[in-house]
Amino acid sequence: MIQHRHPDDYENVPRAVVGIGNDYPTSFELAEHSHRRGQFLYAARGVVAVSTPGGAWVAPVERGVWIPAGTPHSVRMVGAVQTRSVLIDQSASARLAETCRVVAVSPLLRQLLVAAAEVPAEYDEGGRDGLVMDLLVAEICQAPVIPILVPFPRHAALAQRCHRFLESPRAGETIDDWSHALAMNRRRFTRLFRRETGMSFAEWRQQACLSVALPRLASGDSVTAIALDLGYDGPGNFSTMFKRLVGVTPSRYRGQPL
Repeated sequence: MIQHRHPDDYENVPRAVVGIGNDYPTSFELAEHSHRRGQFLYAARGVVAVSTPGGAWVAPVERGVWIPAGTPHSVRMVGAVQTRSVLIDQSASARLAETCRVVAVSPLLRQLLVAAAEVPAEYDEGGRDGLVMDLLVAEICQAPVIPILVPFPRHAALAQRCHRFLESPRAGETIDDWSHALAMNRRRFTRLFRRETGMSFAEWRQQACLSVALPRLASGDSVTAIALDLGYDGPGNFSTMFKRLVGVTPSRYRGQPL
């Protein structure tokens, strides 16, 4: 049976990798916190939305979020969520990224995450459990990165505008709308936006809309309602954007088992 483990209780366990399994009720939220170890967070059921001072990441079906050690983050659960995650000490995470990212979870990685949650905290490093943990870290290291992220700028006025957009995204908003609101000319705005986020405005806007759409799809909202709420004329353009970024249509994504 899965033990419910709080990450802080295992910060000083004398093992480089510790597996954790938890079940959360619908819409449960974890307030902003951080860990001494890096955390790979995977929802075996449901969807997790991770927010940091630097951006927002959504992990839908077959995705996981890597959160480097010391990164302040909050987590929002969409639906009833089962997490199977691992805390990884810096000695074992040197090959992993220094920034948050969403990666693909293969069938093998998924089974390793499920198995790791059953492993005792102070397992035999030279035995089967140690091999599971070693292979788990290796699989996380080579997992393909999925471009589902919404980076936040450090520029105060621009960051405020970005946060406001995430609260009520409108796919029809333009560079001219934003540059006018920020009292900038178009050229200065586009340069500032790319420098601060690493993306063009159009790319960021699509990612922001996607980050709002994924949890709503997981909650059962209709594709048409989501598309209209995001400011699309109808489900067609929304579905095209969604398939290009996620790889499947919204209706097919919603039909996948969680």
